[in-house]
Amino acid sequence: MAADTAAGSAKTAPAAPRSRKSVTGTRRTVAALFLLPALVLLGALVVYPIGYSVIRSFYDQSGDSFAGFDNYQALFTDDGIRTALKNNILWVVFAPTVATALGLIFAVLTERVRWGTAFKLVVFMPMAISMLAAGIIFRLVYDQDPDKGVANAVWVGVHDTFAQSSAFPKAHPGRESPLEPAGGGAFVTKDTVSAGDTVTLPLVGVPPDVMPDDAKPAAAPKPEDDRITGSTWQDFTRGKGVGALNQVDSSELGYAGMRIEAVKDGEVVETATAAADGTFSFSSKADGARLRLPAGNFKAPYNGLDWLGPSLVTPAVIGSYIWMWAGFAMVLIAAGLAGMPRELLEAARVDGANEWQVFRRVTVPLLAPVLAVVTVTLMINVLKVFDLVFIIAPGSSQDDANVLALELYRKGFSEDQPGVASAIAVFLLLLVIPVMWFNVRRLRREVRR
Repeated sequence: MAADTAAGSAKTAPAAPRSRKSVTGTRRTVAALFLLPALVLLGALVVYPIGYSVIRSFYDQSGDSFAGFDNYQALFTDDGIRTALKNNILWVVFAPTVATALGLIFAVLTERVRWGTAFKLVVFMPMAISMLAAGIIFRLVYDQDPDKGVANAVWVGVHDTFAQSSAFPKAHPGRESPLEPAGGGAFVTKDTVSAGDTVTLPLVGVPPDVMPDDAKPAAAPKPEDDRITGSTWQDFTRGKGVGALNQVDSSELGYAGMRIEAVKDGEVVETATAAADGTFSFSSKADGARLRLPAGNFKAPYNGLDWLGPSLVTPAVIGSYIWMWAGFAMVLIAAGLAGMPRELLEAARVDGANEWQVFRRVTVPLLAPVLAVVTVTLMINVLKVFDLVFIIAPGSSQDDANVLALELYRKGFSEDQPGVASAIAVFLLLLVIPVMWFNVRRLRREVRR
């Protein structure tokens, strides 16, 4: 009986718990193993370079002697770095603002048109181009020669629409010419003219292939009793030289459109314009006057703006950056517009608001978080801009277009000042951190909502 009771007790006694690993600990180990390669790369490519740059920024050029804050002092005393800092301020103020504004305008305007998707594709397409390729493109766009640079071709075309350029910028009197300099680039006849006279005004210096398209073979002036007639032409023929000096030759071209003035006692009494064959005439009012070719005939043609000169190179490079990144801003803002509650817009319209009021008082405030993301992202991006400035700005004006990232490269590689270059890198990091901190805080607030 006792044996049976002991056996029953043995059967009902609970089994001792087996030791096993914690499930949570196992998961943490697996997660750590998966994160380890990323952490190693992060440490090797980010943490270590930042730490080394901070340490190197306190040493001299050789890296052997401790320099203290001398390298950081150079940030505010070196002319090149100060210019770069001023340009970076311009970049941070204008580039993100203009790119975001254009992106907002494009996103709002294309929302209601059928071809909006195609337009967005075209605007966003520059994002597919590398900074290197974009720099080469805009180096050509800003070329000084209007025959090569698109910017100057457009600018010169608009200018010449309102102020015609001269077709004879290098014309001048030849040997034994009846003309003499009159000052300021003008030429005047040596003798006065009288009614019934014929006057020849030969010039040289304009290549035949750049003569006006409407120029015709020059014609000798025909005398008229009560008028003064004359001819102005190119007294030179390629392959024949001057031919008969100061005499019209059938193979020579007239200066079509040349302006001639009759000057008497210092006043212009009459003006004439040469025909396609170079001939012109004056009435008897010009009797006793001297004929003058005003300086406007020989003014150099307008060649556009020096986009890559010292004064315009920074705005020009900023323009190329905006061309690339306006599409990025447009896409993000368009995504924000797509998620906007339409009933609020319709309610504003029902209350009597016009489209501008709806845009200014409803659309923009609702898009404020998206606009902040775009602006802050572009601010961080422009602080690091290097490629466009390095490629677009020519060597003669690269100092005027200098930015901190470019100056870091120049100090570290061209001028062999690694300590100063490291100080610039640390300074750039310090400039980026507040912007990133603001962005992270804003994102966290959005998540809590």
